[in-house]
Amino acid sequence: MKNNRYYTLPLQANKMLSGGMHDSCTINESIAHYIHLANTSYFGECTFDEDFGSAIWLVDFDNLKSSNRLKAFIVESLEESLNRIEKRLSNIRVEVKVKQEELFGMTESNRIKKKIDIHITARVNKTNEAFSYVEYFYLGPLSY
Repeated sequence: MKNNRYYTLPLQANKMLSGGMHDSCTINESIAHYIHLANTSYFGECTFDEDFGSAIWLVDFDNLKSSNRLKAFIVESLEESLNRIEKRLSNIRVEVKVKQEELFGMTESNRIKKKIDIHITARVNKTNEAFSYVEYFYLGPLSY
């Protein structure tokens, strides 16, 4: 019988090893946690899979790519990565919007950064339900 229990992030191994109960979540929340983990990991960071992660880190300080090229690069990378690593989903579609945004800091100077809006839609294989995930990042340096 397959395990139908899904754990929240961050994993708390000490709870599991000491016989305690780790916080659990729904399959959709588990998938969302995994997508966030993949989006915020750079290739080669996870020793269990050198290809786990996303290309967002590769373009973090890239000011030379046009918004359209940057968008296409991120869409292609995320679709390829998610199709490979997230087997609980099918029909994965990634939409990305790139825009400039002015950030107001605590100092007198404001900064303009590229904002990457990500919207992922798919179908959950186990339940055949629609799945939707939204996240955004600022580049240079990466923040979310």
